Amino acid sequence: MVTERISSVDVLDVRFPTSRHRDGSDAMNPFPDYSAAYVVLHTTAGSQGHGLVFTVGRGTEIQVAAVRSLATMVTGRAVDELVADPGGLARQLIGDSQIRWLGPEKGVVHMAAGGLVNAVWDLAARRAGRPLWQLLAGLSPEALVAQIDFRYLRDALTEDEALQLLRTGAAGRPERERLLLDEGYPAYTTTPGWLGYDDAKLERLCVEAVEAGYQLIKLKVGGNLADDVRRMGIARRAVGPAIRIAVDANQIWGVPDAIRWMRELRGFDPYWIEEPTSPDDVLGHAAVRRALAPIKVATGEHVHNAVMFKQLLQAGAVDVVQIDACRVGGVNENLAILLLAAKFGVPVCPHAGGVGLCELVQHLALFDYAAVSGTTENRFIEYVDHLHEHFTDPVRIRGGRYAAPTAPGMSAEMVPASLAAYRFPDGPAWAIGEAA
Repeated sequence: MVTERISSVDVLDVRFPTSRHRDGSDAMNPFPDYSAAYVVLHTTAGSQGHGLVFTVGRGTEIQVAAVRSLATMVTGRAVDELVADPGGLARQLIGDSQIRWLGPEKGVVHMAAGGLVNAVWDLAARRAGRPLWQLLAGLSPEALVAQIDFRYLRDALTEDEALQLLRTGAAGRPERERLLLDEGYPAYTTTPGWLGYDDAKLERLCVEAVEAGYQLIKLKVGGNLADDVRRMGIARRAVGPAIRIAVDANQIWGVPDAIRWMRELRGFDPYWIEEPTSPDDVLGHAAVRRALAPIKVATGEHVHNAVMFKQLLQAGAVDVVQIDACRVGGVNENLAILLLAAKFGVPVCPHAGGVGLCELVQHLALFDYAAVSGTTENRFIEYVDHLHEHFTDPVRIRGGRYAAPTAPGMSAEMVPASLAAYRFPDGPAWAIGEAA
C-alpha cells in the first residue's frame, strides 16, 4: 500500500487594493490593502489543504517567505500521521530552535506556523467529510486536550481542568449542533464604521445594519475626538438606544489618552472599547478597564500567543476575548485560548473581516458553543462585508447571524480566478502599477 504524503506546499502573495476606497480604514491603518500569504498543501493522492495568513499589504512578501521557510517540515510527511495529530506538527514548527529565535512564539514566524497548521486542519476536515467546527466538536475531550501545549499555561489552566471543561461542555452538544445548523450564530458588523467613510455613508450603513438584523455594530475611533463625537452621535441616532455600539481604537492611544477619550464618548453608551492601547500592555488594559467600567474592554486580534491571553485573564484586564484565526499558531493554540476564556468565565467574540478571517474563525466560535461554553449570550462573531466572493465556501449571513458552514474543511479555499487576478505583483489587479 502506497503511503499518501505531502508532495508540495504552494505559498502565494495575494493582495486586494482595498485602500483605493478606504475599506478597512482605521486610526492605525488608514490605507490597508487586505492581503494574505495563501497556503495550499498538495498530497501525492491529489488532495489539498488550504490555509492563509492575513496581512494588510506591504510586508506580505515577508510573511510568504516565513511560511516557505517552515514548509520544509511539512513536505514529505505522511498525511495520515499529520491529520491524526496536528498538535505534533504545531509543536515541531513552533519549537524549531533556529526559527523560534525570531519570535519566540510571536510575530511573522508564529503566524507562518499557524498558516501551515490551519492548512493541515483543513485537510483533516476534508478527509473526514465534515466542516472543521463539527470535526473538532466530535473529538473526545482527551483527543482535544492532547492537541494543546500546556507548558506555559499550567499556572492558569491544567490538563485536568481542561478535560473537565470539555466533559461538561459535551452535555447537550448534539442539540447545540442542531441549533447551529438551524439558527446559526450571532454576528456583529463593522461594515458601517470605517474611519474613511463620510457621514452620509456611515448613517446609511448603520440603518441598513439594523434592518439586516444586527444587534451590535462597531465604529472605528481614535483619529480626531470631535469627529468621533459627531460620528457616534450619528450612529446612535440611526440605530436607536437598544442596539449596542462597540468602538475600536486599534491601539492608537496610550493609557491616559484612552481613558480621557472614552470618557468623552461615554454619553453614547459604548458597549466596549476594543484595543484601547498596546496589545502587549496587560497592566495598561487592566487600568483602562478599572477606569471606564461599566464600558467593557475587548482585545485579542494582535495578542500574539496563549501566554499573553493567560496574563490578560489573570490580571482581570479584559471583559471580551477576541481570538483571531491567523494571529496565533493555528487551531491548536486557539483551542487553548478558548479553554482559558472558559476557565475565567470571559466571553469570546472573535475578530474577523480582512481576507478570509470570517471564513476561518466562524469554525472556532461554533466549536466553542457546541463543545465548550454552551452559550451564545453576549457572544458575537465579527462580520465585515468584504471579499467573500473570492472564496469557494464563503460565509453566509442570515438575519444578523452566521449560517453554520456545512462543506468539508475550514472554508479557506480561494477561487482560482481570484488567485490569478490578485496575485502580487503580476496579477491584472496590480498591473496598473499601483503598489500595495
